[in-house]
Amino acid sequence: MTPLGERLAARIAAHGPVTLADYMATALMDPEHGYYATRDPFGQAGDFITAPEISQMFGELVGLWLAQVWQDQGAPAGVVLAEAGPGRGTLMADVLRATRAVPGFRDAVAVHLVETSATLREAQAQRLPGATWHDDIGTLPEGPLLLVANEFLDALPVRQFVRRPEGWAERVVTVQGGRLALALAATAPPPAVMTRDVPPGTVIEHCPALPGIVGAIGARIARHGGAALFIDYGEDGGTGDTLQALRAHRPVDPLAEPGLADLTAHVDFAAIARAAPPARASAVVPQGAFLERLGITARARTLAAGLSGAALDDHVAAHRRLTHPGEMGRLFKVIGLAPPDAPPLPGLEP
Repeated sequence: MTPLGERLAARIAAHGPVTLADYMATALMDPEHGYYATRDPFGQAGDFITAPEISQMFGELVGLWLAQVWQDQGAPAGVVLAEAGPGRGTLMADVLRATRAVPGFRDAVAVHLVETSATLREAQAQRLPGATWHDDIGTLPEGPLLLVANEFLDALPVRQFVRRPEGWAERVVTVQGGRLALALAATAPPPAVMTRDVPPGTVIEHCPALPGIVGAIGARIARHGGAALFIDYGEDGGTGDTLQALRAHRPVDPLAEPGLADLTAHVDFAAIARAAPPARASAVVPQGAFLERLGITARARTLAAGLSGAALDDHVAAHRRLTHPGEMGRLFKVIGLAPPDAPPLPGLEP
């Protein structure tokens, strides 16, 4: 058992089982042994690769999307250009590079990063000098907000509830045979789960933090203007056990190595839409379709003209990975938030 696993086992022995959300929060963010608090998990040398690390095209198109929204809303000044969960800073660096030629945009925005990991803040500072960091979205300055959250919501802790013939039970983490293990507890789920009409045996996940985070962003956007772009893997109100752990790019037991493996769960995009008001939520669009609408294939052809050999092969593979339905193109979804009376969001609304 890892040092963090031993600490969790001692806590459980003293106070009883913990919810899956408590387990995830500890495993990911414990200040001494937590996964994100102690390492850079990105890239081939880490545990997973996100879209901005796959190709510059991703960040370039997101940047031009942000600039188009800014122009469509009258090109306001004093814009808070924010990213939640900015990784190494690759996405925001590509956004800033792609928007250099947009008249007035760079002068209108100030970069703000929502990041709690000291390790990742150091990596971000190398790419984004002059940025301002925040521990949570609530401390972002007031003003028009352009926010991107790519693979941010999937790391928020979730609770799991199982529908049984006699009622609901919550999956909790306990200790069995000297190891962390799942068990069931007779816990009343929140209304968002209880009102779901599902057959016995169905697992429903609930992310306690999501409504508050999305609601706060939606309120800011409705109040001051701007937009938010959420990109993540998940479904529009799906069910099932989606908790997964990755280490060195391979799936591992989520309870086996707390602190050493990444833990994520699929994002419920229907929950994002429910939490958005007073902002307007767009339709949920597959990532591949969204990027195609923004012109990724034309951009890929332009970049390919200067490549050959292995570099060209890697470029073609990156385009496929981002857009193909069998890769990230369908599993990853996109949803946007905008003020109720704002123009349609590019690539997301009619």
